[in-house]
Amino acid sequence: MSRPRHPRTRAIALVAALALAAGMSAVAAPRADASRMDYRLQARALAPGVWVVEGDNDDFSVANGCNIINTGFIATGAGVLVINTGTSRLYGEQLRALIARTTPQPVVQVLHLNLHPDYFLGNQAFADVPRLATPATRAGMAREAASYESNLYRLCGDWMKGTEAVLPDRDLQVPNDGRWQLGSREFELREWKGHTGSDLVLIDKASGVVFAGGLVFAQRVPTTPHADVPAWLRSLEAFQKAVPAGRTVVPSHGPVHDDGRGAAQTRKFLEWLDASFSRHAQQGLDMNEVLRAGVPDEFRGWAAFATEYVRNVAHLYPRYERAAWSPGAPLRGPGSR
Repeated sequence: MSRPRHPRTRAIALVAALALAAGMSAVAAPRADASRMDYRLQARALAPGVWVVEGDNDDFSVANGCNIINTGFIATGAGVLVINTGTSRLYGEQLRALIARTTPQPVVQVLHLNLHPDYFLGNQAFADVPRLATPATRAGMAREAASYESNLYRLCGDWMKGTEAVLPDRDLQVPNDGRWQLGSREFELREWKGHTGSDLVLIDKASGVVFAGGLVFAQRVPTTPHADVPAWLRSLEAFQKAVPAGRTVVPSHGPVHDDGRGAAQTRKFLEWLDASFSRHAQQGLDMNEVLRAGVPDEFRGWAAFATEYVRNVAHLYPRYERAAWSPGAPLRGPGSR
């Protein structure tokens, strides 16, 4: 076995990575109408009183208005619970208008499932109602909000006009037994971690619909800027035990499904990534060489592979290099607590 190389300057590898990504797979046409600045949001009923608003299974772009998230809302009898508010002020406004067209119940509460920008940058349209997140998520949003705003303006252009971060204003303390109620609706809340430092999952008890947040991706390469891969794998194992087969699962990214495929796909990808990155680091490969190494065709066919896998390497591979140089060093990242 060759001696692992010391981690090299990242700029060279990233330039090569972006060049590599430029020639990769095409994506489906976005549903957003950029000429009208219209996200064309639609509410799809999953069960009585439970709706999902599906985003494109893709990466952020001007063409899709950076709408790549599945948001949702639930009528509770005491008002509407909104699950995530999307990627921009405009998205939030169009989401709130859609809710008003769909149910006569007023919006009374917003719940954020993790700290990423498309979970809360629509909050300006919901500034008049309580906005809940776990303490770790609230702290992460406060830490990252300024960089989110600048990065998404760069990626999404005019779709982001007027967008300013409005943070959640209340802590959600997840009960030990997971039971949570709003109006006549009973929920189960679970807090795991790995995709971020706090990954919230909401289960509607009446319908069994599961809003899985960023813990689960379906037919899409996972995003990893705050990831802790070992913790994420442990959380997915717990999720699969807690969520019976046949439940309708709403991932934050990718198609809604009821066959368990999202958790299984995410787990399979992370297990492959962990094993291959460990092997590459022990062999002394640098990031350019990792990007040229083989990737299973299954993963190459998933949404956002062209850009997201490059980021996976940039976000995570340096940790594997450090672990190769210092056996026993943890692979924890920014998502750890």
